[in-house]
Amino acid sequence: MSDDSQASVDVIGGLDQLYPVLNRERYTAGWHKARPSLWKEPRTPFTPRHWQYAQARRYIDLAAQWIGTDQAERRNLLMFNPVDDNDYASLPNLVAAYQMLRPGEHARAHRHTPNALRLVLDAQEEVYTVVDGVQLPMVPGDVLLTPGWTWHSHFDHGRHDAYWIDFLDVPLVHRLESMFFEPHPEHYQPVEQAPAESPLRISAADQDRLLAAAPERDGVRSARLDTPSMRTIGLTVHRLGAGARTHRHRDAASRLFAIIEGSCRIEVGDQAFDCERGDLVAVPIWHPYAIAAGSDARLLEVSDDSVQQLLGFYRKESGA
Repeated sequence: MSDDSQASVDVIGGLDQLYPVLNRERYTAGWHKARPSLWKEPRTPFTPRHWQYAQARRYIDLAAQWIGTDQAERRNLLMFNPVDDNDYASLPNLVAAYQMLRPGEHARAHRHTPNALRLVLDAQEEVYTVVDGVQLPMVPGDVLLTPGWTWHSHFDHGRHDAYWIDFLDVPLVHRLESMFFEPHPEHYQPVEQAPAESPLRISAADQDRLLAAAPERDGVRSARLDTPSMRTIGLTVHRLGAGARTHRHRDAASRLFAIIEGSCRIEVGDQAFDCERGDLVAVPIWHPYAIAAGSDARLLEVSDDSVQQLLGFYRKESGA
């Protein structure tokens, strides 16, 4: 302890005089915190949100007049939750973005710590993602995985624009401060394999098989997608028959719902969002939610529940 600090301690005559000294030395008295550090149940400033594919597609088509993949690492529109100064994260541990490629374009190769995946919305002939040299076709309804620290790039060799939704755990990596990023030294990633099947591609047909094997409850089937290479992101596909409705519940996880096909209404807390194909809805932690199908519908759920379970934090409550 310095002489000045000792002198300060010697003249302290009560708690009101002690608190500023503690603050100066970067201590907080646990009994005198400005705000609580523990609370009864999860709380979050993140709010339910609905992003519409039709709207985003108009905006990204407009932007494509002026920004190309030669200028931008990715031509994408991030879907952010308006929390404080946040202009990036969709939810505390997840971010989603609409991305688009024009014919002849190549989104150059890079790799990074965060895990990522793509839900293909609209793509026609000769559109690909390449992951560590493995070429994966991008077909509407496909889910393509890009595990952390794998080289990945995208190509449109066809005659039509291609669109998809990216999902990443970048906000989680930001919190952990373990971000690493590297552009490919050649910008272009050569194709080494083009397999008919890959664990990095979960096609719409694969999803159909999983859903057919899943039990049906009141017109709803759900199947967890096996993604051992991506431990921080949980993926589940849901199929609802027209008029079907899920049970309302809440749990200690945040999730994003993307509508693969059909239409539905997603209720979150006291809000309700009417969704069409390609739309995205954010459900923050501990918010009760339910899904009602207007027509036969398929949804992809992207969640941080695997992280919550891994750490032992996960809880759920039915009938909320």
